[in-house]
Amino acid sequence: MLPLLILIIIIICAIIFFARKRKAVRNFQIPVNTKQLLEDNVAFYETLSADNKIVFENRIQQFLQTVKITGVNTTATDLDYILIASGAIIPIFAFPDWMYTNIDEVLLYKDTFNEDYKTDGDQRNILGMVGDGAMQRQMVLSQPSVRASFKNATDGHNTVIHEFVHLIDKADGTTDGVPEYLLSKPYILPWINKIHETINQMKHTNHSDINLYGATNDAEFLAVVSEYFFEKPAVLKEHHPELYALLEKMFTKANN
Repeated sequence: MLPLLILIIIIICAIIFFARKRKAVRNFQIPVNTKQLLEDNVAFYETLSADNKIVFENRIQQFLQTVKITGVNTTATDLDYILIASGAIIPIFAFPDWMYTNIDEVLLYKDTFNEDYKTDGDQRNILGMVGDGAMQRQMVLSQPSVRASFKNATDGHNTVIHEFVHLIDKADGTTDGVPEYLLSKPYILPWINKIHETINQMKHTNHSDINLYGATNDAEFLAVVSEYFFEKPAVLKEHHPELYALLEKMFTKANN
C-alpha cells in the first residue's frame, strides 16, 4: 500500500510541476527591446517589409510561449531568446500556420558538448543537437554557437537554423532529408535525386563550397544546404542553380 501511495504522490507532484512549467511558458512576454535586438542581430528580419516585420515579431512571441528555453550552467539572456526563436521561425516564415509540435524545450549549454550531452570529457565538439530517447522533444544548443550564428549572417553557417530544419524534417515521422510538409509530391523525387547527385559531387572533389558535413547523409545535407540558402542565397543560386530552385520551392511556398 505504501509504495502505491508514494507512486501516486510522485505522479501528482510531476503533474503539478509540468503544469506550472507550461503556464510559465504560455505567459512568457518577449523583451521590450525585441525590435532593436532583431534589427541589430537578425539579417533576415531586416529584409522584411514593415508589415512582415510585425508578423515575424508575433511569430517569435508565439514560439516563445510554446517552447521553453532553459540555460544549463549559464543564463539565457534576452538576446538568446530572440536568436533561438528567430532561427526557428526563419525556415518556416512562408508558412503562417506552421507550429512546431515536436519540441517542448531548448536547453542552452554554456559551451560545446558531446553525443551524451556532457560538457566535460573528450569529443566535446557538438554545437547543436535534436534530442532523442530520454531527451525526446528537446533540443540542445551551445550558447556561443547561437550567438556566432547570427553575428556573421553571410558565412553560410547557422546552427540554430540547422537544428530547426532537422525538426521540420522530423515532423513527417522520418528524419530523412525530405520535409514532406514543405515539399509537394511532384518535387520529392527531383529533390532526392539532387541530394544524391550533390553529395556524390562533394565526395569526389577537392573543394566544395557546401560544408562537407552535409555529405554525411540526406538529413544532414538538407540541414547544411538550408543554412546556405538562408545565409548566402545569391551565392547558392550562382553556384548551384538547380539546388537553389528546389530549396526555393521548399521554403517559399513556390511549389503550392
